[in-house]
Amino acid sequence: MMSSIPTLPLSRWIEQGLNSLTSSYSGVTRSVSRFTQDGIDLLNDGLLALPEWLLIAAFALLCWRASGWRLAIGAVAGLGLIWNLGLWVPMIQTLTLVVIATLVAIVIALPIGIVAALSNRLYKVVMPMLDFMQTMPAFVYLIPAIPFFGIGAVSAIFATVIFSMPPAIRLTILGIRQVPSDLIEAADAYGATRRQKLFKVQLPLALPTIMAGVNQTIMLALSMVVIAAMIGADGLGSEVWRAIQRLRSGDGFVAGIAVVILAMLLDRLTQSLQKRSSKKK
Repeated sequence: MMSSIPTLPLSRWIEQGLNSLTSSYSGVTRSVSRFTQDGIDLLNDGLLALPEWLLIAAFALLCWRASGWRLAIGAVAGLGLIWNLGLWVPMIQTLTLVVIATLVAIVIALPIGIVAALSNRLYKVVMPMLDFMQTMPAFVYLIPAIPFFGIGAVSAIFATVIFSMPPAIRLTILGIRQVPSDLIEAADAYGATRRQKLFKVQLPLALPTIMAGVNQTIMLALSMVVIAAMIGADGLGSEVWRAIQRLRSGDGFVAGIAVVILAMLLDRLTQSLQKRSSKKK
């Protein structure tokens, strides 16, 4: 009869590590939480202070300048439907979380991607970490967010940033590494420094690929913000979660339609910006 193999106490080690981090850096997390919450409230209140028709018109103008009249009409129709369905405030709350999480994710991801693209040593370290982050189930990212920042929008931002960063890092690396070697050699021949090669050759040529990473980051951020309703984040996700709890399938589908409209608008808008950067290439 085989002897029982002792179980590796991995779960206990993770809990001990999280408890140690939260106790050691509680002051830092409280400061970050207050700062982030202030940013969320400021952007959310600012957008809600604008009349609905004005914000729809501004969004339509942005879509028209970026893509054309078809996307502008789609923006008016989609946002008008959200307004008519009484989901304007949850939509603004969701948009606020997506915007802040995407900005934070890009600010962190781009430098990491640039350095990893230029350094083979860091590249070998970063790629397995990205594989790990992208295969981890989305719900798992909610677990460490709560001990650090508690229930609410700040935890949603934290989990969303971690979940949505990998595509931006990966595609930044890919874009820079795909720059033709003959152009790099030409820059070297003209005596360009590493800084000049990066900002005048590599980043401009990699911009379409980087924008594709930004697009994917926005889409992942939107999906995670909806899931984050489970830990108290307001927005369209909370409307879906409330409908599930109350078994109101109609309300859930209506909120889901609003999520789809917002996702399509953000996706088409960023794709248009990506095509523009490709034309400038």
